[in-house]
Amino acid sequence: MDFALTRRVTLTFDNGPTPTVTPAVLDILGQRGIATTFFVIGGKLKEPAATTLATRAHASGHWIGNHTMTHSVAFGDRTDADYAAHEIEDTQALIGPLAHPDKLFRPYGKSGRIGPHLLSRAAGSILLAKRYCSILWSSVPGDWRDPDGWVERAVADVTAQDWTVVVLHDIDGACLARLPDFLDRLDDLGVELRQDFPDDVVLTRAGLPVSLSDAYIADL
Repeated sequence: MDFALTRRVTLTFDNGPTPTVTPAVLDILGQRGIATTFFVIGGKLKEPAATTLATRAHASGHWIGNHTMTHSVAFGDRTDADYAAHEIEDTQALIGPLAHPDKLFRPYGKSGRIGPHLLSRAAGSILLAKRYCSILWSSVPGDWRDPDGWVERAVADVTAQDWTVVVLHDIDGACLARLPDFLDRLDDLGVELRQDFPDDVVLTRAGLPVSLSDAYIADL
């Protein structure tokens, strides 16, 4: 395949760490030499077993990102500054030395939707002032609601885009059973697996807006 035409894929895993799932995900990725990003939920890191898994992922070369403290209410649905600070900054404190230097953050998307529910003015201000790299996505194949059928949707997304950022979930009843099948399909397609992110899914980086727009902020 012509390198110029090779599709790129960045794999990400949200909502963990999960002791019954994340170890197997790490084993599968390690066997294939694939480096990804795990966007972790802060509340889970209060459990020692989850922190151990995040540490293992980090030591294996995966990036650790912040996926809010509670993953329960989108910033656009609760716009007060205290809530934004708790969800973002308190989670970052729990991630601690495992954090990527760019301070990777992914907002709660309410089943992967894109829209003004993603951010509040307060959340956006924190992400800029504290120099977070805020990451969205371009494929949410729904592994958590369809653990058998998500692979076909993910492959369709990959074949339709030059660079696809895929959201999977290292939680029970999600991607794990078919993850090897998906990785085999990516091999068959000859994709280039990347760990970095294209600018079109990056809202903020190093204190500056990248693809941030009013379309992502509820309370303008």
